[in-house]
Amino acid sequence: MSEPTGTQAIERAAQLLVRVVEAPQAPTVTELAERAGLPKSTTSRLVAALERNGLIQRLGDRGGQLRPGPVLLRFASRDNGATLVELAQPALRRLADASGETINLAVPGPDGVEHLAQEDTAHFVGVTDWVGRRVPFELAANGKCFLAYNTRAPAHADVRARGWATSIDELEVGLTALAAPVLGADGSAVAALSVSGPTARLKPRIEELAPVVVAEATSLSSQLRGAA
Repeated sequence: MSEPTGTQAIERAAQLLVRVVEAPQAPTVTELAERAGLPKSTTSRLVAALERNGLIQRLGDRGGQLRPGPVLLRFASRDNGATLVELAQPALRRLADASGETINLAVPGPDGVEHLAQEDTAHFVGVTDWVGRRVPFELAANGKCFLAYNTRAPAHADVRARGWATSIDELEVGLTALAAPVLGADGSAVAALSVSGPTARLKPRIEELAPVVVAEATSLSSQLRGAA
């Protein structure tokens, strides 16, 4: 089969995107190629183009499952005028009030965690504007949530078991974060809520704050599925 060019390539890429969005379970490239009746090499090239533009994301290794990308996730809950950020604002405010620390809403991007919204800490020490910044999955608490729920790798099984993740002096010495996943209907992490602050202040409170963050993330998960 010849390689797609021009309009044919656009049509095939669009069809692959639709299959990923509508799949009941996130497919791998091999599975997607089989369902679309395309060579795996062609499918890989088209998927790579969709990844580069944020329409599809693939976490973990190159054989990882494919899911809607951050561009689509940002508008996933637009029904009735409710965006993901708008739905999350009350939870961000409640967590900021409960913790006194910086609160973030993030989604998984093609190359790392993408931060969409923030509520600032009540303290002078610890204020960092994360909105628009991208950080590695492996070093961030919210990134570990995405790896645990969106890949088949067993490395973060403990995160799935307890429902939250931490990053202590990993992204930056002196910085600690706690995060819980916002789950979609298929059980994947479409977003995450996180609390971050100086290690000396936040680390001793992890066990205290974890149930609060998980409760807000669980509530937001239900709201998001209802608005979608």
